[in-house]
Amino acid sequence: MNQRFAVIGNPIAHSLSPIIHQCFAKQVNVRLTYEKIKGEDSTFEQQVSDFFTVDGKGLNVTVPFKQRAFVMAQHCSARCTKAGAANTLWMEANQLHADNTDGVGFIRDLHRYISVENKRVLMLGAGGAARGIVYPILENHPAELIIANRTVAKAEAFQRAFPQTKCVNLHEVDGPFDLVINATSASLAGEFVTLPAECMSGKPFCYDLSYKQNESTAFVQYARGLGCQAVDGLGMLVEQAAESFFIWHGIMPETEEVLELLRTSMEPVKAKR
Repeated sequence: MNQRFAVIGNPIAHSLSPIIHQCFAKQVNVRLTYEKIKGEDSTFEQQVSDFFTVDGKGLNVTVPFKQRAFVMAQHCSARCTKAGAANTLWMEANQLHADNTDGVGFIRDLHRYISVENKRVLMLGAGGAARGIVYPILENHPAELIIANRTVAKAEAFQRAFPQTKCVNLHEVDGPFDLVINATSASLAGEFVTLPAECMSGKPFCYDLSYKQNESTAFVQYARGLGCQAVDGLGMLVEQAAESFFIWHGIMPETEEVLELLRTSMEPVKAKR
């Protein structure tokens, strides 16, 4: 009998998580189904409860529900507690358990391109995605980590939760930076707020936590247009999924072949742009 897994978020139609987990399952001969669930703001908690009531084994959580998932859980891992946000849920002894694999997934992928050590880092956004990666960034000893957010109250709340960072309003950012990370979901909608020219003057490496299957995100396009090297979050998606898969199944899958498969399948569409 197939085990039932899913990812919940909004938007969710673009998610590649089902393909990734099915590839992992094939590698290690695990039988599973993995579906997409469109999360609703008014009923998210009930949707999670219903999923596990109807034989759900594991649930990934994406924007904008990671902090709400954390609040729901009776048991959280240390890294999940540090983040105050959860992206991986499962039931154990009739209690909801939570972890956050975003940070380890992000660092594993980022290290394919650049080291954080001694770099001046700017992260855009102060939501659940940002919370998931802030401690792994700090553990890699950046020279400075600046968090910029449109909403002042949200930036202040982030500052209280993570006093090792410096949180500012988006319009107060000053550069230059070595690494710029987009942890907002704006680029999924084709939107991006232009940063002051000084921030990008050193041609920082740019990383978007979001991804699009058939085209570059707005942030990646923006950064490349300024002559910066920029990548989307597809590699992070695969790496964090592998960590979730390990939590649920006790087996760590191979990520390189899955990432290569996804990149290759996206290349013909990109080439037409």
